[in-house]
Amino acid sequence: MPRTALITGASSGLGAEYARQLAARGAHVVLVGRAASALQTVADEAERLGGSATVLVADLLKPDDLARVVDRVKSEDLPIDMLINNAGFGLPLDFATNDVSAELDHLTLHVAVPLQLSHAALQVMATRGGRILNVASIAAYIPRSTYGACKQWLVSFSRWANTHYENVTVTAVCPGYTHTNFHERMGLEPGNEGVPGWMWLNASDVVAESLRDAARGKAVSIPSLKYKLIAKLTAILPDPALARLGSRGR
Repeated sequence: MPRTALITGASSGLGAEYARQLAARGAHVVLVGRAASALQTVADEAERLGGSATVLVADLLKPDDLARVVDRVKSEDLPIDMLINNAGFGLPLDFATNDVSAELDHLTLHVAVPLQLSHAALQVMATRGGRILNVASIAAYIPRSTYGACKQWLVSFSRWANTHYENVTVTAVCPGYTHTNFHERMGLEPGNEGVPGWMWLNASDVVAESLRDAARGKAVSIPSLKYKLIAKLTAILPDPALARLGSRGR
């Protein structure tokens, strides 16, 4: 059980749910995000649940802000026992028509930022121990424009790091479609995402299972039996069929 967890993208969705579940276990959560008021709402809830919280307002796409978060992760005086790389956003799937600056921000937030924060965390966790959770996606197993490519990087890195650093568990969390506000932020109304109801997961279940898997030392956590089966099927299905599956949701 971590004493202190730093969570990026903590103002809503899976990030806020990680904060709630860890706070309910008595942890101190460091909440990182851009919206101070939303982060404070999560912090207040964390304290009502029995934990404690610190708000760290930062835009991880701004180098100075990211440097402040890196410094917090590396702190010896206020050590972090768990790092949860959760911050992210989605883009339309037609890469060629997307603004390339948006694609570069997408790549930075999903790959370069977790890389830098994980690097900082491993410098202090390698000797004393700790856990890193990289929130990836089942899209890592499915051709899905640059989103799937970014998430595949997180899975590959986590699998390697989990083996290489004996005192640190590094886990890639690969949920399928999950009820959060992620799709709403992309302009999709709830129920109109083009995804069958049976494919949806609850955020509380995703977080609970991923925390259990991290505690067990797993390199990859795929919450729910149905998505475990889907991940296995991706090894035998042809790319055109997988691409059709990956086209849902946006």
